[in-house]
Amino acid sequence: MRIARGGIQWIIAAFILFLLVFIGSFFFSEFIQNISYFISILFLVLFVLLIIFFRDPDRHIGQGITAVADGVIQEIADLELNKQHWIRISTFMNIHNVHVNRMPIDGEIVQIFHHPGGYLPAFKKESERNERVEIIAKTTIGDIKIMLIAGTVARRIVPYIQKGDAIKKGERIGLIRLGSRVDVYFPKSSVRVMVVPRDRIRAGVDTVATINA
Repeated sequence: MRIARGGIQWIIAAFILFLLVFIGSFFFSEFIQNISYFISILFLVLFVLLIIFFRDPDRHIGQGITAVADGVIQEIADLELNKQHWIRISTFMNIHNVHVNRMPIDGEIVQIFHHPGGYLPAFKKESERNERVEIIAKTTIGDIKIMLIAGTVARRIVPYIQKGDAIKKGERIGLIRLGSRVDVYFPKSSVRVMVVPRDRIRAGVDTVATINA
């Protein structure tokens, strides 16, 4: 199983803690030994869960403009920002989802901004003030914006890309550890949205929009 870059150190740490507590239990009394066994089992369970959380499966890339994140469509909004009309597709990622994010369309990375902030639940409106990474990409439909937003559990966003990179649709662009949210902004006149709120989607596989002719 492929493990996402940025997650392997967490998995190794959980396994080392399991070994240390398990081996150390042999040097204590029976009462402490039983407690140590229990704690070591918890670390072993954590080790297995982290492998699941940080899995990074290969994907057959879908048609049109594909999803950036695995999860559930939380909101589709029609916005006017800086005198331009945008469509924002918000995806909520739960703990059990794959947390590697992918490029929705071929493009060149123009800017990457890190915004410090809080760690509110990612499904709340106020989470827009959370810790987040903003990616601006130049594409055939104009500039698009991808916002990787941390949540209550997700306390670290790991970008895989740099300014100036040419990224193909479906390529990995980053990792948000554990639960989180991804917002993608498309020029309204350039796309036709193909999903609705509560749809379940997979990054790089499911079509979220098509390009207007």
